[in-house]
Amino acid sequence: MTALTVSRFQAFSPEHLGLLAGFLLVAAALAYAGRALRGTSSEVRFRRCFALLIPCFTIPMQVLQLMPADYDVSTSLPMQLCDLAWVAAFVALWTRHWAATALVYFWGLTLTVQGIITPSLSEAFPDPRYVMFWGMHFLTVWAAVYLTFGLRVPLTWKSYRIAVAATAVWAVTVMTFNAVTGTNYGYLNRKPAVGTVLDLLGPWPSYVVVEVAVVAAVWALMTWPWVRAQVRVRGAERPATGSSYSDRMSREAVPGPAAPRL
Repeated sequence: MTALTVSRFQAFSPEHLGLLAGFLLVAAALAYAGRALRGTSSEVRFRRCFALLIPCFTIPMQVLQLMPADYDVSTSLPMQLCDLAWVAAFVALWTRHWAATALVYFWGLTLTVQGIITPSLSEAFPDPRYVMFWGMHFLTVWAAVYLTFGLRVPLTWKSYRIAVAATAVWAVTVMTFNAVTGTNYGYLNRKPAVGTVLDLLGPWPSYVVVEVAVVAAVWALMTWPWVRAQVRVRGAERPATGSSYSDRMSREAVPGPAAPRL
């Protein structure tokens, strides 16, 4: 009897676990590389080459989904937060702008990571969708790790507020679009047909409200260590009354806030 050949990707298979292991190893290497390159002339070149890799995976995926043979208004449009996260990752890597970095940090390290752990993917390697799916998700999260844990682009409560506000605008826009077109991007207008954790959060729209509250709380917890580190460093840099000149100079040499360890 011939063994059946698996023709689709299987979550939590040895293949998936191998991908997760490689993903974590590269993330740790990028955090180290960011610290090593910070302040050097090579940092900008590395960061922008990294940025250019992202559209190499994401734009072909979007074009493929918009082709007549694949187009479906319910799935083909770039309406998911992951579609916005990769754009934020590109902008943040290219410019190091604090707002783009905030978006890729919060979106990438929560929602995009969720897509990596529980992928909505049926195609197997070497299907182009397989390559582009993992390329988009991995590069988005790696960008967040490199920028924050490597280069230590500062994150503040202002970063938190801009991420919450941008996500709220996205949610209202997508819910309106879903209502008009009958789609369900982000599962904001109804639960998935299969059983998910959303079933524990009550009916619509209460499960959306609970989701928003949980995400806002998690993001606040993700912001707090950075803010606390910055406050601690500012306190250390503040000259004490009656301190010697050498003491003040040594405090002024204290480096920027240390990032929470990866």
